[in-house]
Amino acid sequence: MTAITANTTLPEVQTQSRWKQVWKNMRRSPAGMVGLFVLCAHLIIAVLAPYIAPYDWTLQNGYIMLQAPSAEYWFGTDNMGRDLFSRTLMGGREAIMVTLLGTLLAIVWGGLAGITLGFVGGKVDEWLMRIVDALLAIPWLLFLLLIIALTGQQSWTLILTLGFFYGIAVIRVVRGATLEYVPRDFIVAAKTRGESRLTIVVKELLPNVLDALLVEAAMRWAWMLLAFSSLSFLGFGVVPPTPDWGLMIADTRGMISIAPWAVMFPALALSTLIISINLTADSFAKAIGLDRAKAPV
Repeated sequence: MTAITANTTLPEVQTQSRWKQVWKNMRRSPAGMVGLFVLCAHLIIAVLAPYIAPYDWTLQNGYIMLQAPSAEYWFGTDNMGRDLFSRTLMGGREAIMVTLLGTLLAIVWGGLAGITLGFVGGKVDEWLMRIVDALLAIPWLLFLLLIIALTGQQSWTLILTLGFFYGIAVIRVVRGATLEYVPRDFIVAAKTRGESRLTIVVKELLPNVLDALLVEAAMRWAWMLLAFSSLSFLGFGVVPPTPDWGLMIADTRGMISIAPWAVMFPALALSTLIISINLTADSFAKAIGLDRAKAPV
């Protein structure tokens, strides 16, 4: 039973009860709980990696190149004699930081733009959505490579470019969710009271599409991780010797027949992170009654 204090308003109590129900629904999904556990483990490891890595992840030793996993080197060593366990632990730090900030940027600007377009409607919505469609048709990876080649491989460049390109898709999804609420009575009442468009967008529409926005954030994060790893694989992501899973796979892919562990462990780390995000997102979507397969596009 929710404790109600003198300063607790009814909407706050309803919000608390709703999120408790969402958590209760998520706990009924074994796959969702496994995904959430693995996701939390990845985040904790990313934070603690510098303190728990047994060896210096940049130290090269030509005498132990491509050693198989052993009691001393749990994941073996790579083609430069570096400890793969330490590098795998560190490999997710940059990817998680860059893609989390990029996802936040994409959700903020794409979400606000989508809500605003859905609310304004008319010719403005129609013309701007045609621009969105055109941007979605652009091969974004080529543009990412071009921008990064021109501006450099700094973290802020990756955050801004990933956040911009992935925010475009967010606009369409959030706009579709907003269109369901625009004709409803509470929006009409807000217009009648003379509330500004900004007030209606922030106080009336945003809370109602927040669930869809959170699910969309998880989806974009997973896709952004794949994009970031693809950039690193192509040499446009993390700058060596900083460890990154995509870069680690690229460095050792030519030796997969003689040292499969050098490719397997970073690939396994990346795949488990992405799968855990998707399992958590699916569980959360079902818990709030949102069907991702029928999400508005």
